[in-house]
Amino acid sequence: MPTPPLAGGTTGPAALRPLIDTVLTALHDGAHRRDGPLPAGGPDTVTPHLRTALHPVIPDHGTGAHHALTTLIHALTQGAADPADPLCAAHLHTPPLALAAAADLAASALNPSMDSWDQAPAASALEADLTAALAAEIYPHHTAPDALVTTGGTEANQLALLLARERHGTVQTISGTNAHHSITRATWLLGLPEPITVPAPTGVIDLTALDDTLARLHGPLLVTATAGTTDTGQIDPLTDIADLCTIHGAELHIDAAYGGPLLFSPTHRNKVHGLDRAHSVTLDLHKLGWQPASAGILAVPDHHHLDPLHHHAPYLNADDDTEAGLPDLLGRSLRTTRRPDALKIAVTLQALGRTGLADLIDRTCTAAHQLADLIAKTPTLDLYDRPTITTVLFRPTHTDDHTVATIRRTLLTRGHAVLGRTHTNGRLWLKATLLNPHTTPHDLQQLLDLVTHLATELAEGSTPR
Repeated sequence: MPTPPLAGGTTGPAALRPLIDTVLTALHDGAHRRDGPLPAGGPDTVTPHLRTALHPVIPDHGTGAHHALTTLIHALTQGAADPADPLCAAHLHTPPLALAAAADLAASALNPSMDSWDQAPAASALEADLTAALAAEIYPHHTAPDALVTTGGTEANQLALLLARERHGTVQTISGTNAHHSITRATWLLGLPEPITVPAPTGVIDLTALDDTLARLHGPLLVTATAGTTDTGQIDPLTDIADLCTIHGAELHIDAAYGGPLLFSPTHRNKVHGLDRAHSVTLDLHKLGWQPASAGILAVPDHHHLDPLHHHAPYLNADDDTEAGLPDLLGRSLRTTRRPDALKIAVTLQALGRTGLADLIDRTCTAAHQLADLIAKTPTLDLYDRPTITTVLFRPTHTDDHTVATIRRTLLTRGHAVLGRTHTNGRLWLKATLLNPHTTPHDLQQLLDLVTHLATELAEGSTPR
């Protein structure tokens, strides 16, 4: 077998072109073979099919590039839960924009490693300008805000708590019961006390309880608020929480992984008013930003807040190289080798501009309200509440939690729809998280019809298959 060609250099594009054609054909054929939001049959069907295509994982003699690409990508696509299908609406799992995926191909082909300038000359400059621009969106009145690119909200939240620890030592975190699980995990990883949890009986932090909690605590305190919870999509009262933090001398971190991009929408940005009062903010553009994962951001109001992350490794950032003007990249992440995820974000912002991104956000928020309207007009369905962002909770009326869970799993097993689940207000709810800007009212009605028909089927005693 001849030596396989490389993706980079002047010959790389010519080598990539026929391979990309093979990949695109396999994606197309696999999606048609699946013919729905996910494959039917559940794990007992999907796993054997994938393993048949994959076997043997490491053959003695290779099958060749086109055969391997065709076989495995076709199998993966046929077995995928496809967020581009309007009936795949369970999680904060976005359908990526085609242009962002295309940019990600270039990032893979060029393969700059963002841990030293000599591995990423242009990519390091692009990342620096992109992160500064995104930080300025969050902190428009600060003179030198900055941001880091992360693997997502979990890493960004961990970095926020790490920076707070480095500023104050053992810091006590206070979070609502609605906070993302990564906050508690971050305290464990960092050797910090477990967060003190404040009730959130309506889905957002109870301000009176937070005030009482802050009043009785001493020492360095960090309140973590949420702008877009994973369960209901609700947004904590950010300005009121910031006021309480000021009164009690606590710092504030806002996990806006879901809701942060609302900043780009003139229609919806008021929902996240107060982000600029936080000591750090998490943003996640592989949610309401339509980027291929990963595309997380941690923003701070002053670039010096990131100084504790500085790290010295002479083979990557020798002192004399830094003094000579080569940018030091090691303090831009806790990771060493990392992809240039800034490229796809920058391409998207350039291509769409503020108005284009706002249009995508507004379309998905409108779709969520359309879904809520349809549920409210359906007598056999209960609506939890009007959506804050794009999350809509609902359930068939006069059903118990076991039936709700069975409906969800049956839709998955049949390959008909992907809905999430969440337990709130003492009941289990089906969760639709709408992130597809191409979703139509017809798609939404089809989703509800699937649920109501299955609820009727179960009520009549049929056994779902």
